[in-house]
Amino acid sequence: MKPTPKLQCLHDLRRRILATEIAPGTDLDETALSEAYGVSRTPLREVLQRLAGEGYVELSENRGAKVASMDLGTLRTFFQTAPLIYSSVARLAAGNRTTAQLDSLKDVQFSFAAAVGANDGGEMALRNHRFHELIGEMAGNAYLTPSLNRLLIDHTRLGQVFYRPASVAESLAVRRASEQHDAMIAALEAGESGVMVELTLDHWTLSRDRMERFVRPDPLPIDVIQLSEKRNAV
Repeated sequence: MKPTPKLQCLHDLRRRILATEIAPGTDLDETALSEAYGVSRTPLREVLQRLAGEGYVELSENRGAKVASMDLGTLRTFFQTAPLIYSSVARLAAGNRTTAQLDSLKDVQFSFAAAVGANDGGEMALRNHRFHELIGEMAGNAYLTPSLNRLLIDHTRLGQVFYRPASVAESLAVRRASEQHDAMIAALEAGESGVMVELTLDHWTLSRDRMERFVRPDPLPIDVIQLSEKRNAV
């Protein structure tokens, strides 16, 4: 069954935010969105309220809706919290996963590996998002799952850097991430919670440094540095 315009709007806005096609902190024009998706203001506002509940957008009474920001405070909390959430979810998932969930995870990993082979950074990021979202569903924890899903929004936006490698070493890291996914599936299938936690933390470490480049400016050119030193010289 074809999704309604309202559902199409919801799914597409999620995708565009995760892909950073709509940048963090961008104000959302309700009139433009209504016209673009062929929905009236009421269902659009319902979509925006749902996205706000999920953590994709922020609603303000005076300013309307904007894409959830990724300011310094948010990112600092993200890098502090991510390994804690991921490891806790991984441990629970190894004990609670079902055969049907494992089959779904294998399907997502098949799509992820195909995106790696095609060097499709955007699709890799989205498939990785779904991979870890499914692990959250396996954990089945009413407290951790909402935190994981919110974390994944920023992880996927930051991950746009990781999944667009600019060197051979970075390309190898992406392939290593795919291998780690396969190892996670094996650990989940075997119910090995300790192995699953270790793999998850290794997986986090693999992408962390690259994701930090999203917020770190490139070094100043040497001639700019020298000019600054001369200007401050006595």
